[in-house]
Amino acid sequence: MQILITHGTLARTRVLHFNRWQLAGMLIGLVAVLTLLSGTVYHFVFLKAAREGWPVVSQIVRLVVRDEFAQRDRFMRENLDAMAQKVGEMQAKLVKLEAMGDRVSGLAGVKNDELRQLSRPAAAASSAQGGPYVPPQAANLEQLRGIVEALDQTTDQSTDMFTMIESRLLESRLRALMIPNSAPVVGPVGSGFGFRTDPFTSRTALHTGLDFPADVGTRILAAAGGVVQLTETHPAYGNMIELDHGNGLVTRYAHASKLMVRAGDIVKRGQLIAEVGNTGRSTGPHLHFEVLVDGVPQDPAKFLAGGDAAQTAAARGGRTRR
Repeated sequence: MQILITHGTLARTRVLHFNRWQLAGMLIGLVAVLTLLSGTVYHFVFLKAAREGWPVVSQIVRLVVRDEFAQRDRFMRENLDAMAQKVGEMQAKLVKLEAMGDRVSGLAGVKNDELRQLSRPAAAASSAQGGPYVPPQAANLEQLRGIVEALDQTTDQSTDMFTMIESRLLESRLRALMIPNSAPVVGPVGSGFGFRTDPFTSRTALHTGLDFPADVGTRILAAAGGVVQLTETHPAYGNMIELDHGNGLVTRYAHASKLMVRAGDIVKRGQLIAEVGNTGRSTGPHLHFEVLVDGVPQDPAKFLAGGDAAQTAAARGGRTRR
């Protein structure tokens, strides 16, 4: 390609020669310059005109970008509607969670005063409420943010409430594990708790426990979890073990032939602790089993039955110690 450049009729004509690659480079450079120029004009002229409201240019800009703005607004509105729907679902789930929490807290023995302490700061901050109802479709980003923050606070309160309920349930479970309501020996009960004719003196005397007749070597199991507080050979009880279950509750296992634990050991419910024998003041092989609350003998049958009497006796023992 040739380009002729002349300055007049008598001037010398200049000839410029360009090949294909040079022309392509010139075209690319021209496109880049025009793109940069258009971008500069758009940002520094049209956008400024649209923001400041120039009479003619701003209207032209709005006409050009109106579809883009409309599409962007529609996209944001759809996202806000989806978020509002999710927030509504979260609110519904929290309402169900609160109702469940009320029922479970009643079962766990958590008082309403304790639950009100958890929600007292929020209630004090929002004791007076009101304002127009804003449906999810009309919610904006600020309103959704406020709702989400409120839901987050409610979730924290629900978490604290269920933590308290879990603690109470665990406390009840541990208390139940410490109540001696498992039979220490598998078999029938011989002599029960109460007054009877003493087999040695033939006089009326108080029998302070239950007798479980069994062969020598029969397994004796812990009636509940606890700590071994005493192992000794007693003139009347023979080889005996005492387990401390807390709150003043103690179980005693007497007349054993062999002891399997020592003082200070921690035992679980149903753990082998001794074997039946005929030691001490005994007329034959059997286990003499006692339950004491603050040193006062109780009827072990009430504990083995697992009824309310066992719970009441254990609770009374804990209150007496405190």
